[in-house]
Amino acid sequence: MPKLLKSSLKSALLLLCIASTSNTLADGPIRERLREMREARQAAPSPTILTAGDYTFELDHLNQTRQYMVHVPKSFNPQKPTALVLSLHGGGGNMRYQATEEYYHLISKSEQAGFIAVFPNGYSRLRSGKLATWNAGICCGKARDIQSDDVGFIKRVVAEMKTKANIDSARIYANGMSNGGMMSYRLACELSDTFAAIAAVAGTDGTQQCAPSKPVSILHIHALDDERVLFNGGSGSKSNTHADFVSVPNTIEKWVKLNACNPTPQRVLAVKGAYCDLYQNCQQGKQVKLCVTETGGHAWPGGSKVRGGAGTNSINANDIIWDFYQQNSRK
Repeated sequence: MPKLLKSSLKSALLLLCIASTSNTLADGPIRERLREMREARQAAPSPTILTAGDYTFELDHLNQTRQYMVHVPKSFNPQKPTALVLSLHGGGGNMRYQATEEYYHLISKSEQAGFIAVFPNGYSRLRSGKLATWNAGICCGKARDIQSDDVGFIKRVVAEMKTKANIDSARIYANGMSNGGMMSYRLACELSDTFAAIAAVAGTDGTQQCAPSKPVSILHIHALDDERVLFNGGSGSKSNTHADFVSVPNTIEKWVKLNACNPTPQRVLAVKGAYCDLYQNCQQGKQVKLCVTETGGHAWPGGSKVRGGAGTNSINANDIIWDFYQQNSRK
């Protein structure tokens, strides 16, 4: 290309650049304007979910790609504040496992009750997200070993959901199975300003430290014959982790004290093969509730996927959990 033509092209490009940035130069340094534009993009909320359906989202947390699934019920009204329920899978599972309707029936419960169900994925070294665990204190797996910031991840998930739907901040709840139940206890300890209540199924409180800034209502569901997370503590014969699990009685005693409840419970349910005891007169109207099944093993009562033992239908965990949530919104 002739030198004269090259020189002309360079001059033309320079003039275009000057013309296009003249207004920016007048307002302030280009670098400052670019920084403001970048921050504005980062602060922009995610698109709002306007219709019912199932979604999968990714977010970058501490240089790790984390995922969560969302089910929005058909009754969802974007003009009406809606309850948010996070359900955490057990150790070695994943979000899809917990969200599978045939296993836990949580999708149909979301449709019946009208809450938005969120299924976060624990820490996994696999791109598929399978074989995931939660850093719940003394358990479990790689998430515990590397001290995965699962609390920070869950906090991000809740924050994102508030940009995607009209979430009722007074009705944000968590529950979980096994390691997921243990993680729910950690959320009660560290995100007590977010969660109004948690429910743990077959997973006790293994947190090393717990100083909630606000009282949190606690529901615990456990089978007497659980051979993985023993009702009276210790390592079960069928346990995959062989952690020294905290007992159910010690877990309940801990939260009765943290919530300053009346230490004498009231028997509120007695059916064949199960009972529920309720601790009341707690701080800010909170409650602690324990539901025990005689059999069922390491399983979600009323569910179809049994992780250990025969399962039980003496009570329905989904119904008991949702009823408990309804009585324990944030005051």
